[in-house]
Amino acid sequence: MNPMRRAATLFSLVSCCLAGPPVHAELPPPLARLLADAGIPEDGVGLVVAPVARGARFVEHGAERALQPGSTMKLVTTLVGLEQLGPGFVGRTRVLATAPVRDGVLQGDLVLQGGGDADFNAADLANLLRRLRDRGLKDLRGDLVLDRSWFNPMRYDIGVPPFDEQPEFAYNLIPDALMVGGNLLRIELFSDERGLQVVAQPPLAGARVIHEMVLVDGDCAKWDDGWKPPEVRPGKLGRMTDIVLRGTFPVGCERSFEIATLDRNDFIGRAFRAQWTALGGNWRGKVREGTTPPAATLLGEHASRPLSEAVRAINKPSDNAMTRLLYLQLGRALEGERSEPTPVRADRAVRAWFRRQGIDDAGLVMDNGSGLSRSERIKPVQLEAVIRAGLNSRWAPEWLASLPIVGIDGTMRRRGVGSPAAGNARMKTGTLRNVVALAGTMADAAGRPCIVVAILNHDAVRPGAARPVIDGILDWVARSRFGETGDAAAAAPSPTLIR
Repeated sequence: MNPMRRAATLFSLVSCCLAGPPVHAELPPPLARLLADAGIPEDGVGLVVAPVARGARFVEHGAERALQPGSTMKLVTTLVGLEQLGPGFVGRTRVLATAPVRDGVLQGDLVLQGGGDADFNAADLANLLRRLRDRGLKDLRGDLVLDRSWFNPMRYDIGVPPFDEQPEFAYNLIPDALMVGGNLLRIELFSDERGLQVVAQPPLAGARVIHEMVLVDGDCAKWDDGWKPPEVRPGKLGRMTDIVLRGTFPVGCERSFEIATLDRNDFIGRAFRAQWTALGGNWRGKVREGTTPPAATLLGEHASRPLSEAVRAINKPSDNAMTRLLYLQLGRALEGERSEPTPVRADRAVRAWFRRQGIDDAGLVMDNGSGLSRSERIKPVQLEAVIRAGLNSRWAPEWLASLPIVGIDGTMRRRGVGSPAAGNARMKTGTLRNVVALAGTMADAAGRPCIVVAILNHDAVRPGAARPVIDGILDWVARSRFGETGDAAAAAPSPTLIR
């Protein structure tokens, strides 16, 4: 059965599965049959539908099993971040000098010090360097020192096996305390009468982006089916380093995306040199990692947007790198000895928050806080409790506003259109190759606020086929009247297909 017909079957079946208020410890038979038809066993499903006010759950199944949450884990990290760090928290990037500036010359090193600033990009770097030039600095006689010591260890990416077959794409970025635009190249690909055209930003001194891609007839929506990992060809004898895009690309298509290709120290060094030279400055030093001397002089600073705004940039589009940085900031802010690895401290910070909220942390596994992990686990009942705590938090408006609105924005903008869940449900999505999940809040047909957590975990789960199944649960909740008589529930209009 194709996914669309399977979804239609769900809505026709699930409209009659709520015959009254009792809690379902087992899946209702119609839903069980649909899942069986989709090849998803019942032990691969975790489901909670509960009132926002504390009380008996309306529906639950597999709710006490620790499951892979995908990006629904971001609900935990962003809420604990707001609660522990506050909505005004910012990350910072600083530029410091290790010696005085005399007659436009810095005889010492220039330090770029990272503080987990997720927003710092090439334009911000140019603005900081422009301030240095406006103050008369022209010649840099020392090195550019990259200080990532805000977190411990300074580099998490070294030696880590790739998460999947596309480690160069932005969603796979493993951040550290100092990044310039995520150390990513923004690529625009489009074809015109001249053939395939490539535009890349930011400018990198001594490097260029070229392509060996072949134009083919194909579906623009599946443009990356023909993508191959880029190849970096170092320049010799003063020649340019070539970043070569490879694979195929559909005729008549246009796409923008970000990729990591160069070593991150090399990337920052080249971006710095390009910007400084463009501003008329001179620099012949090298790039190296180090720490900031205590006597260094602050020359300029950049601050990220406050956390109250950053959580929207995390949850709406489901940004993994920003979430991972926030998770590390939780560890950095925890009181105690900072020689302990920052991720270990972050895990302790989350568990301490769970205990203060009265939430059992048994079965909880935190890795990087983003859900882009094979090891992270959480129980649906724990996620339910986190959502309830978020709704009761003093920062509830900031947190709730960060969740995608079904049928309107974020990762839910194309889902639930035409359903009564559209514009009604705020749901964080989660997707891995064997995971499809939704978690958030919505109202039922009687306007009763509900918490919904739905997680599919199984090797048989394929996102394209499983999304209609899990979206149907939202349609069902939106059309049901929980806590009323069976007649009232049965009188709810039949669900319509969510496209």
